[in-house]
Amino acid sequence: MKFHDKVVLVSGGGTGIGRAVALGFAREGARVVVTGRNRETLDQTVKLAQAQVGDQSGDGDGDGRVVALVADVCDSASVAGLIGEIVERYGRLDIAINNAGVLATGKVADQAEEDFARVIDTNLTGVFLAMKHEIPAMVAGGGGVIVNFGSQLGTHKRLPGFGAYAASKAGVTALTRTAALEYIGQGVRINTLSPGSHDTPMSMRPGETEADRADRMRNQVPIGRVGSLDEITGTVLWLASEDAGYVVGADIVADGGSTA
Repeated sequence: MKFHDKVVLVSGGGTGIGRAVALGFAREGARVVVTGRNRETLDQTVKLAQAQVGDQSGDGDGDGRVVALVADVCDSASVAGLIGEIVERYGRLDIAINNAGVLATGKVADQAEEDFARVIDTNLTGVFLAMKHEIPAMVAGGGGVIVNFGSQLGTHKRLPGFGAYAASKAGVTALTRTAALEYIGQGVRINTLSPGSHDTPMSMRPGETEADRADRMRNQVPIGRVGSLDEITGTVLWLASEDAGYVVGADIVADGGSTA
């Protein structure tokens, strides 16, 4: 129970990596808030948590280990309301995992302007707005930890057709490192985690099966496969733990050697 009764926020917690990370924190005893725009998928995460870990707090409050709060990371008022509700409910915010993200492909001259704006708004501005409201709450509570999700695409690697996504994630790395320098003195430790392909729908090409993906990854990634959700969850939990207490402003790449 490494995170016993720590209050953890996971954005994009309704699917994929966000869901896996939320369940991982819950198994380690944390109080987890999953957020996103889709109530249905968030509720599915809560049900999975109830089935796997239940309410291990022993306080009988009926909250369970994971609760869902709908919010839009692109909307400052929505994020402010989310953080306010968390602090009102639990008294503090200890850890924030800013994972919400979207993908749109297309070469620069061909990309729809609205798609470019949507990617930047969600992946970069969304992280800015999250930190804007998370950091004061953490400072008020005596400190905290933030892990922002970058990507192997961005600072570390570029691919044709992924310009908007790479630009947004490179921005996350730069923004995170700046914020890390600004707030470590006030007890808020901030880092980036930049994953490569993991076992989520985002790693699948249109019409591709899991077997097709496995064949492609054997040749595309030095380790020869996609990462598992347990592996990326373990990396997040380490970054958020006291074991990584001296890691500040880093960009940890977990991509099976793709950018080595």
